[in-house]
Amino acid sequence: MKSVLIIGLGRFGHHLTRKMLELENDVMIIDIDEKKVEDLVPYATSTKIGDCTNPEVLRGLGIGNFDMIFICIGTNFQSSLEITSLVKEMGGKRVISKATRDIQAKFLLRNGADEVIYPEKDIAEECAVHYSMDNIFDYMEMADGYGIYEITPIPTWCNKSIRESNIAAKHRISILGIKKQDGSTNMMPSPDYVIKAEEHLVVLAKSSEIMPLLKKYEIVHKRKR
Repeated sequence: MKSVLIIGLGRFGHHLTRKMLELENDVMIIDIDEKKVEDLVPYATSTKIGDCTNPEVLRGLGIGNFDMIFICIGTNFQSSLEITSLVKEMGGKRVISKATRDIQAKFLLRNGADEVIYPEKDIAEECAVHYSMDNIFDYMEMADGYGIYEITPIPTWCNKSIRESNIAAKHRISILGIKKQDGSTNMMPSPDYVIKAEEHLVVLAKSSEIMPLLKKYEIVHKRKR
């Protein structure tokens, strides 16, 4: 359990608050608009109304007491920048600021943000990957060009064991789990596990290596329909 401060309660701030509370974290929320806070009052650990561009308001929150601070202001970038800088100056341990563009991220990182998140960009990228091909069912971006994909097995892998198909050596793809038809997942399957066409594979791979492979077999699959 962590101590979390969330500044700004637009749509993203609301979703973040609810999820943080669901994961049993201590969450303080603050927004300049009382109406944005009202529906979360019964659930949040603590709620405040105030303008966080005012240093006195921030000092009253006890910035140094939080494990992490999210600055989720999306409509006024100048305010986001000022608050990010003030929070870091006041001893914020881990400051995470929301951005909508790369240029905003650069300024936020220069002015005190430890990390920058792009909610809209991240969702757009996931949607683009997910809907670009029929054989990708889920996707999560990782660092250095890697991602975790839920995919249908390539036809040449089916009815062979993981060891026999030699996927890791041939394609530099690591199988993390097998998602079965009943919804259950077999994590870290044995090398002797036999891959079935009707199951999904959860794999770790570099995007530049797995995407051409999936595209090739998706084209073959479509031609056979």
